[in-house]
Amino acid sequence: MNFSLLETLCSIHAPSGSEQAMTEFVLKYIKKESKKWKAQPTVLAGKSFQDAIVLVFGKPTTAMFAHLDSIGYTVGYSSSLIRIGGPASKSGFKLVGTDSKGAIECKLHVDKDRNLSYLYKREIDRGTTLTFKPNFRENDDYIQSPYMDNRLGVWTALKTAETLENGIIVFSTYEEHGGGTAQYVAKYIYENYGVRQALICDITWVTSGVQHGNGVAFSMRDSGIPRRSYLKQIQHILDKQKILYQIEVESAGGSDGNVLQHSPYPFDWCFIGAPEDHVHSPDEKVAISDITQMLKAYKVLMQKMNK
Repeated sequence: MNFSLLETLCSIHAPSGSEQAMTEFVLKYIKKESKKWKAQPTVLAGKSFQDAIVLVFGKPTTAMFAHLDSIGYTVGYSSSLIRIGGPASKSGFKLVGTDSKGAIECKLHVDKDRNLSYLYKREIDRGTTLTFKPNFRENDDYIQSPYMDNRLGVWTALKTAETLENGIIVFSTYEEHGGGTAQYVAKYIYENYGVRQALICDITWVTSGVQHGNGVAFSMRDSGIPRRSYLKQIQHILDKQKILYQIEVESAGGSDGNVLQHSPYPFDWCFIGAPEDHVHSPDEKVAISDITQMLKAYKVLMQKMNK
């Protein structure tokens, strides 16, 4: 399997609130590659959708959500850094960004009181966003890179689009820092297409119960609790199609699914995603076999649930 697209996605600077570069890349990719897809989608983007993108194929009944943004840092006063989302923070991590004076590569410093700052040869413009330096590594079994969460979800969505005839794919924003996009997109697709079923194409954690190599994680719950009858419908399809998956049950964590659950629209949702180790760090690690099962799951589910 060729992961050159995934490597490119992982290299794009797009922390929450600064998704524009990722949005522009995905739109250009869709414009170029969609000519080869099985069906041509209606592309919804622009001011009404901020930096989100919605692809509408045929007559949809189910949408998959993949968020474009990542965690990162904002430069505060003096040399202080403020977290965007929940990044792992360790002295020496390499950070990159751009301000009015040009490209930046600096280092993260964490003092004894866990205060964050940057180490650099000059002062960085206040408000500049910084992210982990790209470092994509691939071997026969694993891919390791900053921002597999959620560039792997975006990659899966773009690959699913290649054969999709009916359905909606949503590329959302702000997920790592409280969500938001999913609510107004939910309103739009519910009111305009009657869609009220969602699959959350995102990345989860390796834990004592969810391990590398055991298949894609099928989440029964995290901090949100999806409707059990909907989960059973999805599980039945995965079983029938012999998709390798492992059941996840967590008490914490969240996604666009939680945002949908708190919206005023009657959305069912289910989180399905490959597990990763070294979460929100420069060394996020995912098994290639789990990526394979994740893509198979979405291709099958989006076909079966959009009939």
